[in-house]
This record gives sequence, structure tokens and C-alpha cells, in this order.
Amino acid sequence: MKKLFGTDGVRGVANIYPMTSEIVMQLGRAIAFIIKNRVEGNTIIIGKDTRLSGYMIENALAAGICSMGVDVQIVGPLPTPGIAFITTSMRADAGVVISASHNPFQDNGIKIFSANGHKLPDELEADIEDLIFSQKMAALRPVADEIGKASRIDDASGRYIVYLKNTFPRNYVLDDFHIVLDCAHGATYKVAPHVFTELGAKVTTIGTEPNGKNINHECGALHPEVMAAKVKQLGADIGLALDGDGDRLIVCDEHGTIVDGDHIMAICAADLISRRKLKKKTLVTTVMSNMGLEQAITGMGGQMVRTQVGDRYVVEAMRTKGYNFGGEQSGHLVFLDYNTTGDGTLAALQLLAIMIKKNKPLSELAAIMSTYPQILKNVRMGTKIDPEHIPGFPEALKAASQRLGNRGRILVRPSGTEPVIRVMTEGEDEQEIIAVAEELCEVIRKVDRG
Repeated sequence: MKKLFGTDGVRGVANIYPMTSEIVMQLGRAIAFIIKNRVEGNTIIIGKDTRLSGYMIENALAAGICSMGVDVQIVGPLPTPGIAFITTSMRADAGVVISASHNPFQDNGIKIFSANGHKLPDELEADIEDLIFSQKMAALRPVADEIGKASRIDDASGRYIVYLKNTFPRNYVLDDFHIVLDCAHGATYKVAPHVFTELGAKVTTIGTEPNGKNINHECGALHPEVMAAKVKQLGADIGLALDGDGDRLIVCDEHGTIVDGDHIMAICAADLISRRKLKKKTLVTTVMSNMGLEQAITGMGGQMVRTQVGDRYVVEAMRTKGYNFGGEQSGHLVFLDYNTTGDGTLAALQLLAIMIKKNKPLSELAAIMSTYPQILKNVRMGTKIDPEHIPGFPEALKAASQRLGNRGRILVRPSGTEPVIRVMTEGEDEQEIIAVAEELCEVIRKVDRG
């Protein structure tokens, strides 16, 4: 059977399979069919980021949902975590985000939240695919007054802003902070500046002029060096960089030094442990997180649980085991006490609150963990391929792992959204792990060259 869903919903180049209006309409119909027949619901929220193709996909998706007799409520550009929040607060039966997150503007994607604000499990995504490709819905179209209708929620951004501000301690203000805020010309371009200015901060913005084509382009969490340079130039207190759909956060300290998701997790976990608020004293993160983070958490008397790459798997482990904080090195930070998915703006507020409480600059707080050298290389392929099926690669990987021993580790995985194989090496000796990563990448490249 054909497969539409990857590690984070459906994603691809807009107007090319699977991100065509025809497939998107079928996705809308399948989502609505499941909602109507399994949940007995009748309302789905649709939000999007700032990509040019969002208009086309939004209309096709709404048409598909309405054609199955389910109503649509459209919120327009709003961060992915904002859609999760609106879905639950409006008591909707599902929420759909039109976004390709950190990808370039020509890509787009669809992510689906259930009524409780969590991303759909793999089994339900498989059911949606089955409905689309089996043509089971062909004879089930409602007619006349059974067709759904679409309406717009005009104050969604305002609701989300109020919600975010309420996650910040009521006795704290940001009057003493100068923040450089990079919104990546994405879904947070309206919301995030309001949140920080309304809490009293002086805010210098970058990436708040979306034109449909500049989302994530040389800005935001993918290019935090732009934010860092501005912090150094202005002498600001902190830099905050969000990605296109607002679920990632990368920051820099007052010196312009980049502070990634691992360091933010270490800082926040230490605060939660000190307040006895980190459930089971456990941080949930992925196989990509640095060994230094694990050492720091252990040193605090806590433990770290690793999952496969993807914030949905972090959340899955948190829900299954009863944990309340986790995230990814890339900047997805999930505070389950506040929201059901990664939220860059919310995470920034939690970090700023700790800075106020500790009365320390970020540079001092970030020293809580030491980072082992880590190299990440991407090998773009002509088509998607499992590294295990590359001739000679399993043997090369085994030899490299034996070479590093307990002084390092290797992670090789295919991207869930692109025809790319990612090779990560980490260890005590930077030159050694660089050499190991390059050797493994060369084995992969030989196959692609034919």
C-alpha cells in the first residue's frame, strides 16, 4: 500500500505528490470520516504557517472535510502549538496544521492533532491512508443539509497570547530584558512579539515580515547565527530564535553564544528537580541528545530516557510512562504541564522565568552541562533508502563503532521527511569523530553515485 505519513505527518513539495490539492482533499475527507464515525464529532480546526501554498492546501482540506459532513473552523496563521491549544480549548474533535515546519517555503505538510491536542498515533494514520487508497469513502458522501460548513475564528491569536502569558509567573515581569526575537518569517510573526512586549520586555524583532516565500530563509532556529550577531551588536540580554511553525526554540546568551535544546533542557530540568516538579525525576529526550546532557541529569540525581528521533515519540514516552518534561536537541521542548506538544514561545518564557528567579545571565546558567563534540552530516540521495540495505555499510558501521568503543557513539538514520541519510558521531576526540563520520558518508555516497 502507498504511504503518505512520515515521522511528522504528510510532507513534500507543494503541488507535487503527495502535497497536491487532490490528495489533500482526500486527506480531509478521510480525517472527517474517522472523526464523524469513530468520535461522533463534527468540528475540525485548521491552521497554517505563512507559506504561499498554504492558501491552496487550506481550501482543498476544508473542502474535503466539509464534503463528509463535518464543520471546519479556520484560524489562519498560528503556531503549531497554538493549533493544539485552540483544538482543546474550543472542544473541537481534531486540529490540522498546514506546515512543513523548518523546511524551505516550497515544501508544505499536514499534521493532525486529536481532540486532546496530541498527534495521531501511527495506527490511526495507517487507517487514514487505507481510507484514501481503498476508495472506501466513495459511496459515503452526504448531500443537501448534511454537508459541512466553514467559518473563521477571528480571535485565535489573542486567545493563544493570553494562554502563553498565563504560563509565566504572575509576579514576574520582563522589564529589565532586551530580547532579540527571530520569528523566521513564520507562524509566530504576530503572536510572539506581543507576548514578550506585553510582559514588559524591550523586543528587537527579526523575521516578522513574511511574504510567503521567505519562511526559514537564512533566519530563525535553523540559522540562529543571525539572531546571535544582532544580540552582540545591540548588547541585548538574550536571543530567541523560533522555527517556521513555532514549535522549536534555539537561544543565545548575552555574548551571542548559541545555546541549543540540550542546554535548555538541562537548565529547565534542574529547576524542576529543585522544586520537586520533574515527575519521576526523569527527562525524556531522543537518541540525538548529547552525552553531556545525560551526565548532567544523572549528576542532579535524575535520569534520562531516550526515544527515536521525533517530538511525537518524546511525547508518546512521556504520556505512557507518566513523565512531564522532555524534548529534542533541535529545540522541540515539551512541557506537558502546560501544552501537549513542543512550543518555542512557551519554552522561552520558562527559561526567562528561571533567569529571573536565579538572577543569573544565560551564560552562567548554560554552564550546567558540558558538551561532547558532536558531528552531524547529511547525505542527500536520489531516492529514499534504508542504510541497512546499502552494500558494505553495516560492516563499515560495525567497524567504526568498535573503533570508538565507549569513548563515543554513532547514530545513522534516514530522514523521515526527505531523501536524506543523517550520520551523527559523538565522542571525546573531535578529529576522530569527524573522520569516522566522513568515512561512513563516503560509503553512502558511493552507492548513490552508482
